[in-house]
Amino acid sequence: MNQLDQLKTMTTVVADTGDFESIAAYKPQDATTNPSLLYKAAQIPQYRHLLDDALAYGQAKGGDAEERTRWIMDKLAVNFGQEILKIVPGRVSTEIDARLSFDTQSTIARAERLIDLYEEIGVDPKTRVLFKIASTWEGIQAAAALERRGIHCNLTLLFSFPQAVACADAGVTLISPFVGRILDWYKSAEHVEGYPADQDPGVLSVTRIFNYYKRHGYDTVVMGASFRNRDEILALAGCDYLTISPGLLGELADQDGSVERKLDAEAARAMDIERVSFDEKAFRWGLNEVAMATEKLAEGIRLFTADTEKLEAFARKTGSGT
Repeated sequence: MNQLDQLKTMTTVVADTGDFESIAAYKPQDATTNPSLLYKAAQIPQYRHLLDDALAYGQAKGGDAEERTRWIMDKLAVNFGQEILKIVPGRVSTEIDARLSFDTQSTIARAERLIDLYEEIGVDPKTRVLFKIASTWEGIQAAAALERRGIHCNLTLLFSFPQAVACADAGVTLISPFVGRILDWYKSAEHVEGYPADQDPGVLSVTRIFNYYKRHGYDTVVMGASFRNRDEILALAGCDYLTISPGLLGELADQDGSVERKLDAEAARAMDIERVSFDEKAFRWGLNEVAMATEKLAEGIRLFTADTEKLEAFARKTGSGT
């Protein structure tokens, strides 16, 4: 077997893309999207009909220009989600507007609207969709409220142990700790070109979270995300889930050689790891104490916001026919 097939025997592989052809080619269990991926995908001619449908939907809903734009963006996200679900047997992660990252109630309200849109087209959001929310304190509280109602969440932009612990204690379904963005920060801060895979700061962060979760019996799924190279992926073989870009999926599929399990739930259950908890004050302080996590969380929200706004502008331009 190639390395991708071997990886699939110990880890659930998720495609990190909005490109349907790539998803079909690599046959992942699930798929994830975000504003950056949707912006790229919406410009591909064969997906134009999904944008046209969203534009028509937003116009039919009416309201002022801002409200119509919100409907267009939400409908577009659901349209892509629906198409992805025709390919993957599992779930699709649909992102909630990053501009709501510090507003618990608005995050819940936006999730409710996306739920309604999925239900309109016959998709059961409780079994086929994860709602992606930034791992701010407010986002985690919104996810906790949604999870209590059977609405499952994927907490993204996660860079630190306090974020991971708070998410697990909130009962979220899945977290997406970022690997490559952590690596990026440390390479810049420490003025190095890279690290061996077993010393990669992003790999070490996910490994710590995985071992903690398994040691203390949390059901929350750990899904490593944001990879920069194949070695990072292989260093996390055995993680619950890994979400991987088409380029790196292709590299794994083209490589032979054995894949060794690196993360082991049974071994983690025997580890001597102290259980901790974070209330709001401790969470904010703990996050603040990790410069990398503080900076990358803020940057991630800004970047997702920028891509959301670019997608909105592209939709408006397309809708006006200019």
